[in-house]
Amino acid sequence: QVHLTESGGGLVQPGESLRLSCETSSRSIFDFSSVAWYRQAPGKQREFVAAITGGGTLTYADSVKGRFTISRTLAKKAYLQMNSLKPEDTAVYYCRGVRGTAEHWGQGTQVTVSS
Repeated sequence: QVHLTESGGGLVQPGESLRLSCETSSRSIFDFSSVAWYRQAPGKQREFVAAITGGGTLTYADSVKGRFTISRTLAKKAYLQMNSLKPEDTAVYYCRGVRGTAEHWGQGTQVTVSS
């Protein structure tokens, strides 16, 4: 059973930055054909934030373009660099990995942006 574990969340003020990490229990993050970040704010549905494919194609939600960057290492981690954070970015952030026909989700990490 493959596990994904997110970390790096926290409480920050508007305009500050955070970097979230997603670590796989498998051999490599490249075991997944794609890795994505989603988020879910209180009372709202989970929404797509950013994704990176095995070939390196990057996709972003319009709401985070120019502020967030998804990346991955050559080993076991993917990242979400979040700059210029806004209160509306407050949510639980989840990592999702697709391997074959299976998708794997992490347990989430809380990001709170508040003054």
